[in-house]
Parts: sequence; C-alpha cells; structure tokens
Amino acid sequence: MHALGFRFRLHERKLPGTPDLVFPKYHAVILAHGCFWHGHDCHLFRLPGSRTEFWRTKIERNRAVDARTQLALRDAGWRVGTVWECAMRGKGRLSMEDILEACSSWLKSDASELEIRGQ
Repeated sequence: MHALGFRFRLHERKLPGTPDLVFPKYHAVILAHGCFWHGHDCHLFRLPGSRTEFWRTKIERNRAVDARTQLALRDAGWRVGTVWECAMRGKGRLSMEDILEACSSWLKSDASELEIRGQ
C-alpha cells in the first residue's frame, strides 16, 4: 500500500480494536483477520476435534468482539475494511495485485465497507 502512495499507521491503539492499518487521510481502517481465529466461513476454518466446546466459545467470543469493534469504529466515523486470510493463502487465494487494487479502489471511494475473501 505504501508503494501505491498510501500512508498509514500500524496498530493504532487509540482506536477500538487496534486496527491493523489506519489510513487517516481516508478515514478508513483495514482489519486483517485470520480465518481460524475469527471463525470465517471458508475452507481454512475448521473447529478442532479436541476441546471443541472451549474453541467454540473462544471463537464465538472473538466474533462478538469483532462485531462490537466494527460498530464502534463506524460510530466514530471510520470506514472499515476486512481482508481475510483466505484471500491471501490457500486454494482460493487472490493475487496480491488484486487485493491491493481492491483496497486502493475502496480507499479512494466513498464506500463505507470492504470485505475481501478468497474465491
């Protein structure tokens, strides 16, 4: 993103959820979510066979925190983008150029949300 001319901050602790990338000029943040930890509905997520209830509870809690974080960011006037791990790795991954182009186009737009997931 930097090579494309975008300036950003990493892990801004002053914002809800400490977003991964913060683009103050565009009043936008991008969250990079791991499919397992955030319980994404893709081929990279599978509930473990052992301690299943522990993991189910943990991942459901992570999802609830994600929802609260996104709501708090939007309420504070931030646009929120999410890039899922499956977009960057695995059998349905996208090219890095496609991911960067989607992020770039979104940042330049007025759209309030962005979600990039694998195919």
